[in-house]
Amino acid sequence: MKQLASLTRRDFLACAMAAMGTAALAGCGSASSSTGTSTSASTTSASQDTYTLVKDGQLTIASDLANPPLDYTDTSTNEPTGFEVELMQAIGEKLGLTSVYLSPVKFDTIIPTIKQGGTADVGVSNFTITDERKQEIDFTDPYLDSNQGLVTAKTSTKTTQDDLNSTDVKVAVQAGTTGESWVEENLPNATLVSLDDPVVALTGVQSGLYDAAVADLPVVQYLVNNSFTDCQVSIEIPTGEQYGIVVSKGNPALTSAINDALAQLDEEGTLKDLKTKWFGSDL
Repeated sequence: MKQLASLTRRDFLACAMAAMGTAALAGCGSASSSTGTSTSASTTSASQDTYTLVKDGQLTIASDLANPPLDYTDTSTNEPTGFEVELMQAIGEKLGLTSVYLSPVKFDTIIPTIKQGGTADVGVSNFTITDERKQEIDFTDPYLDSNQGLVTAKTSTKTTQDDLNSTDVKVAVQAGTTGESWVEENLPNATLVSLDDPVVALTGVQSGLYDAAVADLPVVQYLVNNSFTDCQVSIEIPTGEQYGIVVSKGNPALTSAINDALAQLDEEGTLKDLKTKWFGSDL
């Protein structure tokens, strides 16, 4: 679905973010079944119930790795990095597990993958907690608040919701996201263009292919500040979203264990430190 094949996410990240720190997490999990519990004194003391893992001793994670600064691939090392990547590393340590990211997949395939089971234990890719999604999978407690952001070129004369709700306007989004849902509901006259990730969407706005793009505010703010400097966040959309980690409904003990880990990381100040590192504040 990427309509600008010459400007791939890999090219963009190599130019824009190679200088950023990396998290020591990578690899692919094998599809074996096992159980896991916290055994170290420094790990969580969650429920005594066991939880199922794709691979023993490993927390296998599915992500699109396409949302800097939350999660992306550092092309200098080909390793996952970002706020969520370091958060999952910290959660894994609390559970006595090694956090391992699978190769990136499309965002709208992650929930079906977790629901089906056997490939990954959790999905982590700035997933907004919604009632619709909770019909398919479970969410952990939220770890980050967010809104949506609408991006236009700085030279654009169409920067308001009324301007953009027109049949001659093209608005790019990431397929399967709450940004896509917002455009469908609030810009019904515009032409919706669903793409693989926010970087491709903003590349199209910067080149003039699209009039606007809508994606998670922390992501688009980072992108326009660091790389897409010809663009701006014209509208901060107060959707009041919260991100959660996606877990199978058939694995409630894992959800409980991750919630315990999140609570400890919050109490210890680790969650605040990670937010300050990657967003400049604890939001």
